[in-house]
Amino acid sequence: MGLLDGQIAVVTGSARGIGFAIAERFVSEGARVVIADLDEAAIDQAVQTLGRDHALGVRCDVAKMSDVENLVSVSIRAMGSLDIMINNAGITRDATLHKMSESDFDQVIAVHLKGAWNGTKMAGMSMREQGSGNIINISSISGKVGFFGQTNYSAAKAGIVGLTKAAAKELAAKGVRVNAIQPGLIRSPMTEAMRHDIWERKIAEIPMGRPGEPGEIASVALFLASDLSAYMTGTVLEVAGGRHM
Repeated sequence: MGLLDGQIAVVTGSARGIGFAIAERFVSEGARVVIADLDEAAIDQAVQTLGRDHALGVRCDVAKMSDVENLVSVSIRAMGSLDIMINNAGITRDATLHKMSESDFDQVIAVHLKGAWNGTKMAGMSMREQGSGNIINISSISGKVGFFGQTNYSAAKAGIVGLTKAAAKELAAKGVRVNAIQPGLIRSPMTEAMRHDIWERKIAEIPMGRPGEPGEIASVALFLASDLSAYMTGTVLEVAGGRHM
């Protein structure tokens, strides 16, 4: 028996990285998953890896409400229900405040914050009707402390915390839980492409002395998605090795 037997999960930005790790862990615990992403080739590869009996792929731009509405609708029609929504999709457009363009600010806010709002709204509407469901929003430790060169990203990730808490209050009486995860430095092709000196400085800030792995975020997502956390809503769990305590 898996912790998520028979449940249906939609994971945005899940063709690779943290999103794929979450989808993979959920499948291992008995869920069927919908891989939502922009990269169709990567979607197909992810679905093939997970197995077509366990996964469905849907192209989705989370910044567009119409795309997210279609994502939820297709998922319910194909899978029969929507039990778990993971709002994970994201991009970076780093630059210092005086160099950042308005477009770079708007794009990051649109994908992270509006995308999470779109997913929370559309999943919440369906979950209210069925009287149950779990929504998990992926924030970042950057939304807690603010990082140099990330006024857009830090603002979006802090906004996701407020969104999570407000939505949790609205949906709790309907049997729907809404929680958030704030990852710290997680090993990925993007983070490992940092200059060595920058990587070492970041590692030095972490009491546990190492970066996190995508699977460690997936484990926390599993906890929040399962009945192990049945009395938790509106919470924000830091998964950062003690960084910025």
